[in-house]
Amino acid sequence: MGIETVRTGAADEAAGRRREQRGWYFYDWACSVYSTSVLTVFLGPYLTSVAEAAADADGFVHPLGIPVRAGSFFAYSVSLSVVVAVLVMPLVGAAADRTGRKKPLLAAAAYTGAAATTAMFLLDGDRYLLGGLLLVVANAAQSVAMMLYNSYLPQIAAPEERDAVSSRGWAFGYAAGSLMLVVNLALYLGHDAFGVTEGMAVRICLASAGLWWGGFALVPLLRLRDRGPAAERAAGHGTASGFRQLAATLRDMRRHPLTLAFLLAYLVYNDGIQTVITQASVYGSKELGLSQSTLIGAVLLVQILAVAGALTMGRLARIYGAKRTILGSLVAWTVTLAAGYFLPAGAPVWFFVLAAGIGLVLGGSQALSRSLFSHLVPPGKEAEYFSAYEMSDRGMSWLGPLLFGLTYQLTGSYRDAIISLVAFFVIGFILLARVPVRRAISDAGNRVPSTI
Repeated sequence: MGIETVRTGAADEAAGRRREQRGWYFYDWACSVYSTSVLTVFLGPYLTSVAEAAADADGFVHPLGIPVRAGSFFAYSVSLSVVVAVLVMPLVGAAADRTGRKKPLLAAAAYTGAAATTAMFLLDGDRYLLGGLLLVVANAAQSVAMMLYNSYLPQIAAPEERDAVSSRGWAFGYAAGSLMLVVNLALYLGHDAFGVTEGMAVRICLASAGLWWGGFALVPLLRLRDRGPAAERAAGHGTASGFRQLAATLRDMRRHPLTLAFLLAYLVYNDGIQTVITQASVYGSKELGLSQSTLIGAVLLVQILAVAGALTMGRLARIYGAKRTILGSLVAWTVTLAAGYFLPAGAPVWFFVLAAGIGLVLGGSQALSRSLFSHLVPPGKEAEYFSAYEMSDRGMSWLGPLLFGLTYQLTGSYRDAIISLVAFFVIGFILLARVPVRRAISDAGNRVPSTI
């Protein structure tokens, strides 16, 4: 009777875990449309055009009296959003672990970002400052929400499940991005038939991403559950201020130098990934002279191939280990980005070839990095440590956009700006190759999977 009770309890626990996993996937489904339609496709070229409309005769705008080349405004806004996220995420992560109430914080961040994205419908004329402000709010909120979302992974998936669960989450996100891009492409190309201008079509696409984000965020908020604060956090730290808790978190992370070594490697190579994602459409539009419809089609190709790439790299990780698979993806990133420097202007076929290369490695490199890091987090400190991870993921990805913007500001060449990003992948490869992940997992107090 006792054995049957144990078996029943284990079966119920597994069923509950699978239910949470399915709900968890849907946050990727909800928010990835923002990353795809807003950051990757529409907002960069559109906000740049709005800034150009407000620029002086020399091509500069002057936010707060600071001269900024209109072509750099979007990159600088992305960089500023990252700085805001850096200041907020550690405090939210510490509060989530201390109170054990991640869901209300996830809801607040998700709906702040969704509201700011929906408000992008108001961007027209020369309202580049409003566009920059909404981008900063939406991107910072997305970073905070993703930090909380990612911190659920160690709680809803056993160690041997995490590569697959993380890869499925990314695949869900790219599937949603693909679906919405098809709708966006139909509206954008047929805007005359729908009785709207091209600019209005872009603004509708931006706002629809916010509505999608807010609507589908309800699914994970209904299915995920809070587990209460970790015991060591519940005793004696309930009244600690956010900044004192942040200092304690940073001191604690120094006790796990190999976890920090992985974060440093991830910070570097992911900075390159995030910058390519946010600046590729600007590069295609302004340097290669490609139409908006071509850019949408290329990003749609990325989304479709990223689904297959994420699932395939998840399977490769089960055979070769997550670390080796990520290292292989960094080699592919380096080759693909270097080839992008030599793309001829006005040749969409070669841009599609480049997009295919990016799509095959994009989802897998991000999904496996997330699952690998989940093994390096000490039990009970998931949200705090994932706040540091999210700094590396979205929060600390400020250097790439800043370098991209500065390079363009100084040279006036988007080709010089794009080739500068190769260094992030080369240095990231070297740093990751030096991390002994098995020892890092053991030092964090976690069970080491057979293949990692």
